[in-house]
Amino acid sequence: MSRAASARNPKNTTGASSCNFLVQAMGKYFIGSELPLTILVFLLPMLVMYEVGTRYFASDWARHAEMRVLAFTMFRQFMELFGASGRYLPPLAVVGILLAMHIARRDPWKFQVGTAFGMVVESALLALPLLALGSLLRRYLVLYAGGAGARSGFVLALGAGIYEELVFRLMAFTVLNILLIDLLQVGKWAAYVLIVVSSSVLFAAYHYWGPMAEPFRLSDFAFRTVAGAYFGWLFITRGFGITAGSHVAYDMYYFGLRALGGF
Repeated sequence: MSRAASARNPKNTTGASSCNFLVQAMGKYFIGSELPLTILVFLLPMLVMYEVGTRYFASDWARHAEMRVLAFTMFRQFMELFGASGRYLPPLAVVGILLAMHIARRDPWKFQVGTAFGMVVESALLALPLLALGSLLRRYLVLYAGGAGARSGFVLALGAGIYEELVFRLMAFTVLNILLIDLLQVGKWAAYVLIVVSSSVLFAAYHYWGPMAEPFRLSDFAFRTVAGAYFGWLFITRGFGITAGSHVAYDMYYFGLRALGGF
């Protein structure tokens, strides 16, 4: 009896150690992926690629005009209200916001490259449920399929993921949190539901604003409201970086599948 127990103990100890190591590694990843500096490292290549791509792949050279995501334009116009203007001010503002959060939190000036790589994989996976839902709905409903071509679409996907999440999640959630929880003293969970729902409706309605507004369809509006709620849930549970990355991944999937005739 004692021999059997002693023979099994090394295996159990090894299994428990491996399990503990995995749990600890996952815990470190989830914490690290929500740190502002890590998010900045994760998003910075996308910010650069969006600016370069807009310049060379998403511009109308005949009219000397760039195709910009509406949220980018809205953010730039918002900053102009305070006298701040400039071609590269929005991406610099994103960098500045994340650095300010990093400094305010007094986090150490270090990050794990593996964490940023893991965020790429996680974002790609978290975009799949929304893609599957959109594909399913297209079998029964008419959803909007117009817009930019594949080349410019990939560029715009980078800007949409970052700036739409900046406006409708990071900024909107912060303002609504102050209004509902801090000022109106609404309960935490009730406030979160109101924040997610209201920001999701605004996110859906946003697609029908501006000079390049899409034709309104209730099916499109409903799907985008659900998408906004999904991104809102991601923002609450996984933070700004993963939410923006998942949004970028979804749009990349969409334009890629549309180019291949899948959408």
